[in-house]
Amino acid sequence: MAKRTTTRSVQRKPTRARRHGHGKERCVAVLKKLSAYIDDELPGALCDELRKHLGDCPNCEEFVLSLRHTVALCRHRPAPALSQAERARMRNDILRAARLR
Repeated sequence: MAKRTTTRSVQRKPTRARRHGHGKERCVAVLKKLSAYIDDELPGALCDELRKHLGDCPNCEEFVLSLRHTVALCRHRPAPALSQAERARMRNDILRAARLR
């Protein structure tokens, strides 16, 4: 049996902090709206507000770029093939959900 080795904590190299003129709470509020922003589901005034924040906040801007890239990759991924049983189960689930409305 192999001897178990212990892991040492890895010390991260300190990164240069990116400065922006607002608090973390502002970024969290913006991040909650990003999905709707990317899907163009927000009113124009709110989009302008988010764009202004993204222009001032390199961390959020980088996050949005990463999220847009991830969404694009998911959209171009082929849909998985479903078996007959999976199709029937999905159809039944949809019909059941429609009856509950």
